[in-house]
This record gives sequence, C-alpha cells and structure tokens, in this order.
Amino acid sequence: MMVAMSEHLDVLIVGAGLSGIGAARHLQAECPGRSFAILEARAASGGTWDLFRYPGIRSDSDMFTLGYGFRPWTQARSIADGPSILDYIRETAEEAGIDERIRFHHRVVRASWSSADDRWTVTAQRTDTGEEVTLTCGFLLMCSGYYRYDRGHTPEFPGAERFGGQIVHPQFWTDDVEYAGKRVVVIGSGATAVTLVPALAAGGAEHVTMLQRSPTYILSVPGRDPLADLLRGVLPQRVAYPLVRWKNVLLSAALFQLCRRAPGLMRRVLRRGVQHQLEGWDLEPDFVPRYEPWDQRLCLVPDGDLFRTLRDGRASVVTGEIDEFTATGIRLRSGEELPADLIVTATGLELLLLGGAEVEVDGELVDFPQTLAYKGMMFSDVPNLAAAIGYTNASWTLKADLVSAYVCRLLNHMADHGYTRCVPRNDDPAMPTEPFLALTAGYVTRAADSFPRQGEEDPWRLNQNYLRDVTVLRWGPIEDGVIEFGRAAVPAGAAAPA
Repeated sequence: MMVAMSEHLDVLIVGAGLSGIGAARHLQAECPGRSFAILEARAASGGTWDLFRYPGIRSDSDMFTLGYGFRPWTQARSIADGPSILDYIRETAEEAGIDERIRFHHRVVRASWSSADDRWTVTAQRTDTGEEVTLTCGFLLMCSGYYRYDRGHTPEFPGAERFGGQIVHPQFWTDDVEYAGKRVVVIGSGATAVTLVPALAAGGAEHVTMLQRSPTYILSVPGRDPLADLLRGVLPQRVAYPLVRWKNVLLSAALFQLCRRAPGLMRRVLRRGVQHQLEGWDLEPDFVPRYEPWDQRLCLVPDGDLFRTLRDGRASVVTGEIDEFTATGIRLRSGEELPADLIVTATGLELLLLGGAEVEVDGELVDFPQTLAYKGMMFSDVPNLAAAIGYTNASWTLKADLVSAYVCRLLNHMADHGYTRCVPRNDDPAMPTEPFLALTAGYVTRAADSFPRQGEEDPWRLNQNYLRDVTVLRWGPIEDGVIEFGRAAVPAGAAAPA
C-alpha cells in the first residue's frame, strides 16, 4: 500500500503582502534553486493594502523607503494612495513570477518542529473549503505582519445600540458605506483618523468631526519629494532612487533621534509647524499632546490636507471623552453633544503575533512572551524560523528587506557548511528585559504581554535604527556565538510520511 507523502519545500513564506512578496524576491535572487511557496490566508495578495479600503487610505511613510530597495518607486507622489501601493506590490510579484508561487486561501494554524529531522510540519486550513493541508519545510519565514485582520479594536461605547445611524470601523469599510451629505464623527486621532477626515470632507460629507480623547503629534510634509522631482529628469532611475531613499532614511532617523534626545525642542518645533498651518488658532487643547514626541508614531499629512480642511470649515476637531452614544450622535462627559449620521470608530487595531498560528518545538507549545527576540526577527530556542517585523519609527519595508536578505545569507551559510538547523540560544537567563515594541500607543500596550521580550544588549535588543541594522544584518558575521548550528540525522530534503 502506498503511503501519502506531504509536500516538502526548502522555505515556506507565510503572507503575500508587502513583506512576503519582498521575501520571495530576495529568495529568488539570492538563494537560486531553493524551492519555496507563499501561503496566503486571503483570496488576494497585497495584505494590508488589499484589506483596508476606507476613503483616502495612504502610506504613513514615504514610498521611497516603504518601497522595495530592489524595485524603484517611480510615481510622482511620495505619500501614495492605497490602490497605487497595491498595484506596486502586485506588479512586483507578477514581473518576477512570484504570483505563481502564492497559494491563496491557506491560513497557517499550526507549525510543529521536529529536531529528529530538522523540519517544520505546517498545517494550513483552507479558508474556502475548510479542509486542512499539511506541508513540510526546512525554514519558516513569517511575513504576516502583526495586525489582526479579522478584528479591529473597538471599545464598548454605552448606548451604541441606540444610535440611529451607521457605525463602521475603518478596517471593515465597504463600498456601500454612504457619507455624502451626512454629518460624520470620526473617533480617533491617529494616522487613520487624520487620513479619513480630509478624504470624507472632500468626498462630500456635510461636515466631519474628529473626536479625540487626546491629541497626536502631526507633521505636514510635501506630497511629492522635491529631490526626486529634481533628479527624475537628470539621472537614471537606478541612480536617483537610492539617492532619494538614503536621503529620506537619514532625515527620518535624524527626526527620530532629535525627538528622543531633545523632546522639549521638538515639541516646540512640531507645535510651531501646526501653528503655521492654523495661523490664529488656539492650539489648546486640540493640538497639544500629553506625551513626548515619538512615544507614539508621528502622523504625517501630505501637503497639510488635514489643516486645509479644518481652515475651510469642512471639518472640526473636538477633544473630550465619550459619555454615551445617543439616537442622534454622541454625548461627551462635558455635556456637549455631537450630531452624527455616521460614526467611524478609528479607535485602533489589534496586534497578533505570527498570524495567530500555534508553534510547537518537539511537541512543546512555544510560549512567545517567555522568549527573547534575536536581532528583532528570530526567537530564543525556536529553530529555523524568522519573522519580518518592520520598524515602528521608520518605514516597515526597511526592516523587512533587511530580514529577508539576512535569512538568505543565513540559508546560504547553512548550505555551505552542511547545517540543517539554526537556533538562537540565550545563556543569560537573568538578563533584564523590556517589551518588544517601545511605543506607548494603545494598540502596542494592549498586546505587549502576548509578544516576545527584548534584552538590554545585542543581539537581543531590538534596534529601531536602520543604519545600525544595515551593519549588523547585511555585513555582520552569521556565526556570532549566540546562534547555534547543527545537523539532522535525517536529511531535511528527504520526504516524510504525512
């Protein structure tokens, strides 16, 4: 009788979004000959940029750094709209033939590592048929980001059931949400809210109110990059793109460092920028945050579109706490009532490590909050697994690209030396630790206890510093005395019974 064999691949990539497509492109270019596939839970590629459909959705970083290092961003807009970014991702996949490697409707629910033969057994559930699919691989590269796709964060609002209009979370915006001619209240003050307000106003809403519990730091930036515009007609794209990319890397790094090292100065600078946009306005309390710059992400608004909308009177900002929803709007604790026909709860996202998949090592479930993050991408005592998790203080793709390139270096090093296993080991159990993500934003603090920890020194420290990571991940030694290598008794490429 024949025994069914599960399919074996050298590398399995989980997620066909910005990170997953980039990882596949790196594998093709830097690890030729290795077999790989991409498992994607949804019916389409693009990840976040395919899921989020709310009006005005755009990048919150410039596209010269959010774009791939290997494929120039050629459009004029530096802060780009969501559909343009989605096209860019899909065109990258199509040009390289990566789209043919994507297996849609495959949600990874479990990954089990066996040290007997140094391989992962990955179980995916078909989201279209419900059946389970099992594959094995030598290395697992998680590119699922850290947002939970099936649920956004929405606090319980007293009286919400009484509201006579529609309530929608931006993560689940659909084309049938009507806002033209309506009074809209957007609850929130983060990147989603400051994007939605001018877009809804421009789309014909009668009036848009941004209701915030506390203000956010907002910085107006040019929608087009002046240096890119200058170089576009002078230099070849392959020369101009890296120059603009590095200029933006250095500027964003300098801005972050100034915010951390001289918060008082940067509070004044950022406040002056808002005052310039809203000349004659009293910035208290709507534009004076309670926290220091970059304790939470800085919100970028291209060409000051939010401020222009406020100046034109098509939108307003109200700072206060919600008492309850009423049949016709929202009542604040101050007693003020905000009339609304549509309420948009831009109240944040939920984080989910590794897409919520269970991970086992030799039959033991991995408790990730008890692990340490190695170089911001692998986890202590978890073999042959890396996760592409981007920066919180710079473009996501900068770190995701470095992770993918490092994984390729790691795989090539293992092949050159006959290794089938690599696992980071922490030999100092008393090392002081801190949360994985050092932001005070609600979506981060709510999930802190479900994420790994970081240590106080390299390679266990999560460096939110691209320049430093380039040195370590692109040029640093693979064998650093922390990552342990080994060989399996059974070759990783040998087929195993399903």
